[in-house]
Amino acid sequence: MATNESLKLVDDALQTGNCGWAIRYMENYLAAWPEQHTSQKLAEIREDYDRMESYWQQGGEDQQRETLYQRLLQRMYVLYANVMHYHRMKASPYQNSLYTRVRQAQRDWSLTAIRQEMEGFVSNVAMLQLEPDNKRGAKSQELYRDHQQQMNQLFEYVLTSRQWSEGVGSQFVDMLTSPTIDTVDQQLLIAAVSLSLLNQFDMAKFRMLTEVYRLSQDEAVRQRALVGWALSVSDTYQKVYPEQRELLTALLESEQVCQELTELQIQLIYCLNEEKDSRTIRKEIMPDLLKSSSKMMTNDIETEEERLEEVLHPEVSEERMEHLEASMRRVQDMQKEGVDVFYHGFSQIKRYPFFYDISNWLVPFFIQHPDIAQFVENNNDIRFLKKVFATNAFCNSDKYSFVIAFQEVIGRLPQQMREMMQRGEYSAEELGETVEHSAAYERRLYLMDIYRFFRLYPHRAELANPFNTDNDEMGGCDFFSRTLLGNTPIEQYKVQIVRQLKKHQMNHAAQRLLQTFADSCRDMQYYLWTRDYDHALQLNPKHERALLGKGRQLYEQGHYEEALTWFEQLSTCYPEKVGNQLYVAICLVQLERYEEALKPLYRLNYEQPENDAVNRVLAWTLTCQGKLEQATNIYEQLIGREQQKDDDLKNYGYCLWLQGQVSRASEFFHQYCQRYQQNTTLQSDFFDTEWLKKRGITTVEINMMLSLL
Repeated sequence: MATNESLKLVDDALQTGNCGWAIRYMENYLAAWPEQHTSQKLAEIREDYDRMESYWQQGGEDQQRETLYQRLLQRMYVLYANVMHYHRMKASPYQNSLYTRVRQAQRDWSLTAIRQEMEGFVSNVAMLQLEPDNKRGAKSQELYRDHQQQMNQLFEYVLTSRQWSEGVGSQFVDMLTSPTIDTVDQQLLIAAVSLSLLNQFDMAKFRMLTEVYRLSQDEAVRQRALVGWALSVSDTYQKVYPEQRELLTALLESEQVCQELTELQIQLIYCLNEEKDSRTIRKEIMPDLLKSSSKMMTNDIETEEERLEEVLHPEVSEERMEHLEASMRRVQDMQKEGVDVFYHGFSQIKRYPFFYDISNWLVPFFIQHPDIAQFVENNNDIRFLKKVFATNAFCNSDKYSFVIAFQEVIGRLPQQMREMMQRGEYSAEELGETVEHSAAYERRLYLMDIYRFFRLYPHRAELANPFNTDNDEMGGCDFFSRTLLGNTPIEQYKVQIVRQLKKHQMNHAAQRLLQTFADSCRDMQYYLWTRDYDHALQLNPKHERALLGKGRQLYEQGHYEEALTWFEQLSTCYPEKVGNQLYVAICLVQLERYEEALKPLYRLNYEQPENDAVNRVLAWTLTCQGKLEQATNIYEQLIGREQQKDDDLKNYGYCLWLQGQVSRASEFFHQYCQRYQQNTTLQSDFFDTEWLKKRGITTVEINMMLSLL
């Protein structure tokens, strides 16, 4: 049996909560692939399990049996997860290189030493103020450079760490909520823990993130922790760690937690739609922006010809300004709605050496970062960059990209613009409005960081990627549908998520989430979404959308007589809606009750002669009844419209064919094929043969028409 197959049996046993099976399958695995340390651990678990089982077989009563069994199951999971960690490192050359490199480094990896180093850095930064001016710069650079190397190593160490004990998790909670440790370090470590947790579920890491989210006073730290545990919520090992459910239930008693979790799920939906949004910006907005702004950027450096053009045609300049403002407003509106408008623009800059280190993708932005020190040459540049970052929603990754690109571009700008930037003469209005740093804002920036990491990092394929949508449109981002969150206060927020999913046409994910709705939340909107119109009509027998949905459902199934009953009821309840009366007429046409259908259609046509929807149904009804000249007059009007429907072409072809105008009919069928069929091969069921035969068109004629097309 292959390694992955034998370990899969262990995993299956753990998921079902059967400790005895898990032990037996792990013993089989180690018999084929022995490993001394793991075998010793397993032997200890086996011994404790056998002792408990033997006492149970003898009929002994033990009130702690459930607790003991659960602990053994969890010890078994930790053993399994560490074996999986070994195989993951072995299968991933990149992760294995990180794992080996940091553990071979001459460094004390005890938590005490790690904390001392981080707290020492904060103290040393504070002490810089006491250094003489001529030494402070060099001292600062050295301090930040050494600390950055230490934090990059620590990031890699945590990322590739095995299962934690509860004691390690508690010490990390203390470090990541302590005011004596820099927030940049805390945020970076949370990112490392989250990546490790995504690779393999670890209850100690999961609990640590929830505790940091609950206890931290730093909003950026809290929001990173929230993203980490939310993306790691897993139904897989519920029976191993039932306390995961208890922990989440306690958290969700807070309305703020429910609201932030809802906002996070919506923000993730926007992340997953980035490609479509980027395509819109790239193809529809950026060409106009670049065309208009190129002139605006150099409006102080005009030639004589341009000044003359400005005098002779002042409206051109105004139109250019209006066009630019409209494009900018569209981008701003998209950004306010939650669209990541900067992803495409900065994606190419992620190839710079700065992004070779994995930690640099997720480290919060700070101007003293040693890897960008070469790009920040003077205080004027720093002032300008701070203004830009204060007025634009750049994520940390894009801020670093901007700094790098800024130095590449600044030398090519006109001298006048460079001098304005150095003097700080760009106003807040020119750069944009100052961004408010709310909880949602901090969370959004971090999501943009991790999205860029999982989309662009060269070794992303070797890590568990929640944004991978190859097999599911929501990837690993759909935590709202997890059973662990079912029947909790989050239920009432699911409606908001379904609306967003439907808005973004993620219908499969919407249906999956609807299946998790608690009975108490299955209201009218729920039944309409699930097309359960019978339940909807039980709640309100006269509900318009429910009546319409029920009628259309029966119509789609070919039950025209039953559909007619519901449409007639709909038309009676809402007679002012023309569409409701048209549904009645359409059903009558399908039932070949043409005279009955024509009565309301003639009246509607008289009352609203320009209503194309009415004319369309009327023309087809007249065609079906054989009143072809009247139908022809209406079709001539319909196909002359700018907003003509494809079906009008085909139906008019039928009308002409029945009049013997074969050549002209084929022209309209051909036009219909070009629009609707995209010139694909015609199928034999292209025509409604039964309908045509009833009206005297033979099978031979139908085949000849198909051949002609």
